[in-house]
Order: sequence, then structure tokens, then C-alpha cells
Amino acid sequence: MAEIFKWMALCALSLLVILAGGLGWTRSGREVSPFRAIGSARRSLTEEAAASTSRKLPPAASSEHGHVVGAVNDPELVASEVHMAINASVARRSLGFLSCGTGNPIDDCWRCDPNWHKNRKRLADCGIGFGRNAAGGRDGRYYVVTDPSDDDAVNPRPGTLRHAVIQVEPLWIVFKRDMVITLKQELIMNSFKTIDGRGAAVHIANGACITIQFVTNIIIHGLHIHDCKPTGNAMVRSSPSHYGWRTMADGDAISIFTSSHVWVDHCSLSNCADGLVDAIMASTAITISNSYFTHHNEASLGRQNLCFSLQIE
Repeated sequence: MAEIFKWMALCALSLLVILAGGLGWTRSGREVSPFRAIGSARRSLTEEAAASTSRKLPPAASSEHGHVVGAVNDPELVASEVHMAINASVARRSLGFLSCGTGNPIDDCWRCDPNWHKNRKRLADCGIGFGRNAAGGRDGRYYVVTDPSDDDAVNPRPGTLRHAVIQVEPLWIVFKRDMVITLKQELIMNSFKTIDGRGAAVHIANGACITIQFVTNIIIHGLHIHDCKPTGNAMVRSSPSHYGWRTMADGDAISIFTSSHVWVDHCSLSNCADGLVDAIMASTAITISNSYFTHHNEASLGRQNLCFSLQIE
């Protein structure tokens, strides 16, 4: 009888070990607890973003070993966190007058403050998805665009959008008034820039449009970009110290090429010669959110050159 009890105890212990492994109570090479996995993934994303932004102008594409800056190990986990954030915002909205919730986690993050215009940079903390760590110009000064002209792509006039986006320092770019900007050549952005169109009706239209190439940490919010046309075969400045010959651009509304940590939010894009958003050549850590694509047959293009090279909300 004692022998039978001994074997019964051993069987019970074995069953508990099996259940513990299946439910994630033990550790076997990786964390398997769902809560630990979420925490680990968030720390990983934060560390990767910090590593990429600690350099002045970090490369966005792969190293010789194939690592892609901004790529995450578990994209499904990031997607599930987006759904969790949306569900939480929808639940807050159901509270009615007890909450200012809109049902949109990005808008809930900044719109609930009636004085949001006094703290515009809070927007940089409101991102979700793969591009949520895009800092934009959060750590820089404000730059106010006062002049809608674009007469010289090599020597842009201070106060113009082109003069703002080519600067080396981080900048949070805002607009003094409503304006329509017709670009003579593609607008080549430098790293760590936010173009914030809130509070004004800003159209980039009837000319060249936006190029995000070999840069990182870009936020574009609240712009109307439409009727973009092919331009090029011209000299264009990309920084205060460099300009060069640009071949023909396709006429995309926003072209993202070998870049990382890019967030496009609350933009209206339509009727362009090529794509509305093209994210190619190992571009990664990208979120396109709350944006309206219309009057177009080829809205977006993504080419996956490396593992996790393209991750778009």
C-alpha cells in the first residue's frame, strides 16, 4: 500500500510540473508568462529606440549582420497592444460626461487637455504601434513657418517649410496661419523633425511632396497632401551643409526610403501621380494612423527587404 501511495505522489508531482510548464509558470530559455512577455517586449522596444536616437544621425537600415534598426522580435505582440489601447479608449468613451474620451487612444492622449496648444510636444508621447517611439522634434525648439513659398530648393528662405526641415537640430515645426505650399522640388527631411499642422489648414499640393530618406525620428501630423507631381533633375538641399543632384521623383505624397521611427498621423492624402505612402528599402518602425487616403488606385507600397524591414499600422 505504501508503494502505491509513493507512485501516486510521483504522478501528481509530474502532472503539476507539466501544467506549470504549459501555463507559463516555469522558465525555459524564454519568458512564457504573457505579462512578463509584454513587459519584456516594451523594454526591448524602449532600449532599441534609445540606442537609435542616442546617435546624432543614426543609420536606419541594416548592419552587415542583417539587423534592422527599429525592428521588433514579436510584431504580433505590438499589434495586440494597439488593439488593447483602442479597446481601452472605447471603454472610456462609454462613460459619457465622466470622460473626455473619443474612443481613439491617440486623440485621448492629447485632446483631453483644453490647453493642448501650449504643450504641443505631448503628441510625441501619444504614438502607438511600431512607430510609437518616434521622437520627432520633441527635444528641440519650435520653428514657426510663416512663408508658404518655395522659390529656391538650394537656398531656401528662412521661415519656409523647406528651410525648417533641412536643419540638423531637432525641431518642432508649426504654422503661423492657413497656407497652401506648392513645392518646386521634393521636400527632403532631416532627422528629428515634427511637422505639426494642428490649428491651421496646411496643404502641400500641386507640386513635389515629402521625401523621408536615410533619416530617423520623423512625425508628420495634420497635413493635407494632394495632387503631388513628379519632379527632379535638379539640385536640392538636404541639410545646411549639403545639396546635390536629384533624379526624377515618382510623385508620391510621402516617400519613406531606408528610414526608421516614422509616425504619420491625422493626414489627408489624395490624387498623387504615384503612391500615397511608399515605405521601401528596409524602412521600419513605422505607424500610419488616423489618416484618410482617397482618389487613388495605389495607396501604399511596402517591400520587405529584410526580416521585419517593414512594419506599418
